[in-house]
Amino acid sequence: MKRYKIQYPLTAYTFPSDARIHKARIDEAYIHVELMDGRILSIPLWWIPTVYNARAEEREKYEISRDRTMLIWDPERCEINDELRIADYLTTEKKGPTERSTNAALPRANVGEFSA
Repeated sequence: MKRYKIQYPLTAYTFPSDARIHKARIDEAYIHVELMDGRILSIPLWWIPTVYNARAEEREKYEISRDRTMLIWDPERCEINDELRIADYLTTEKKGPTERSTNAALPRANVGEFSA
């Protein structure tokens, strides 16, 4: 077996360390969330029906929570009543409907296309 010299020590690498929200922006297809440690997470809008089905100007009326772990759409300030917990999108664990509740309808593109 051939051995190769390790070019950089482990301490030269950067590993994810701070999953708090630095800033966010929303385009026509994604919510782009930049985290404090430099990662950028792009979440498809259709994953969040309340945001997907809202008008663009309503989508922009979010706030970042004080602990910087959520985007919050306050129904007293906009037509959306939802929150996006960044931790929910940094894991592959499957969540059930009781763990993330929403009163939103399915995204328009998927209505009538689902079969049980």
